[in-house]
Amino acid sequence: MALVRWEPLREMDTLQRELNRLFDDVLVPTARRDFGVHFAPAAELEETNDAIVLRLEVPGIDAKDLDIQVTADAVAIRGERKTETKTEEKGAFRSEFRYGSFQRVISMPIRINNQAVTADYKDGILHLTLPKAEEEKNKVVKVNLG
Repeated sequence: MALVRWEPLREMDTLQRELNRLFDDVLVPTARRDFGVHFAPAAELEETNDAIVLRLEVPGIDAKDLDIQVTADAVAIRGERKTETKTEEKGAFRSEFRYGSFQRVISMPIRINNQAVTADYKDGILHLTLPKAEEEKNKVVKVNLG
């Protein structure tokens, strides 16, 4: 067994390179990260008096390719954007579209009545209306002073 001299500066340099690579992978989109890898579509939550309204941006995905499951505490949405096969006779082909599957679980801020959920899908926006459970609806109570 050969002895290897420990060089702390080399170890720190290696650590620095690995950290830089990690942050570059997370913060800078690259070709190897964008294609065929899971992605998470953008979502908006809005609370009204009677319901939670969830909008999810999923352009380019057919409604039949979406799987939506609702519990009293969360909404799980799964889907896949499939690649289109194109052949080009002349020139180069470049695509910046994201393809692949996604899964997103969104926790609800309050309990919902998952038996009465309504859904609409138009122009790449999934719109879910999630009625609040009866015990969660704001009830106005008059408070008397003195």
